[in-house]
Amino acid sequence: MIAGTVAVARPGTVVVRIPTSGPFSLAELGTFGYGHLHAQPWDGVWRLAFVVDGGHGHAGVAVRQVAPQELELTVEAAPEALDAVVRQVARIASCDHDGDAFAALGEHDPVLRRLIEAAPGLRPPLFASPYEAAVWCLLTHRRSRRQGTVLRDRIAREHGVRFEVAGRVLWAMPGPDRLLAVDAVPGLPGEQLARIHAVAAAAQAGQLDVDRLGAMDPAEAMRDLERIRGIGPFSSALVVVRACGLADVLPLQEPRSRSAVARAYGLPDPLSDAAYLQLAEGWRPFRTWVAVLARAAGDRVPAGE
Repeated sequence: MIAGTVAVARPGTVVVRIPTSGPFSLAELGTFGYGHLHAQPWDGVWRLAFVVDGGHGHAGVAVRQVAPQELELTVEAAPEALDAVVRQVARIASCDHDGDAFAALGEHDPVLRRLIEAAPGLRPPLFASPYEAAVWCLLTHRRSRRQGTVLRDRIAREHGVRFEVAGRVLWAMPGPDRLLAVDAVPGLPGEQLARIHAVAAAAQAGQLDVDRLGAMDPAEAMRDLERIRGIGPFSSALVVVRACGLADVLPLQEPRSRSAVARAYGLPDPLSDAAYLQLAEGWRPFRTWVAVLARAAGDRVPAGE
């Protein structure tokens, strides 16, 4: 376990403290706005409810920052799932990488230094798992994020698991087995439900296991995911980059971060693949993090300075 201390908070819950491994701001993550969490109001607590990696059921977690480099997790989950939940939250919050090494990149890149200073402690918040990220991609295909959130919440409320997390009710998505049994979702056409069933079946078979995908070359992992019905290049890239916890994959398929990078560096937009790849060489081993930072904090600094 990553945890430093463990204590029982109330029946059914456990409090765990984990290090953030460098500069960290939970407020930046909590107000980032990604996936279905974009509408979650911020009151200092990051509330999560998700399917636990490895078939360990579900978890509800309240995340609080209790020190500059320490988080407190109040976890509701099966006791045997605790280690998996703690590891998963550390990945979701990008606390499983060296934040000091990331900050040090700014010493040699003035633009990156200004971006880091504009959003101190920002790490990329991730989807809970490749499974949940893939379902999200299908729910938002040709829909707005808000419309996708409505569908996601409908599925979770009708077929998922309810948690009360720090005084608010959250609904976790059903696990793959339960999702496969869903025969209709109001507002979701039959073909899209069939594609979501294909994702659930892939997860059931282990194809979406985070350790499996993380052990592959990222391009290979994306190609592997594209064998799932309905998952194309954009979706496969999102799953690999924003769910597996990889810090050094440049999201070439994602145009908004590329445009944000071009603006921050005062370069022509759109950047060519070659120019983008060349510029990003200086960001290794945190190319994912820099792309996310540019998109999140680019409007906070003057363009091209």
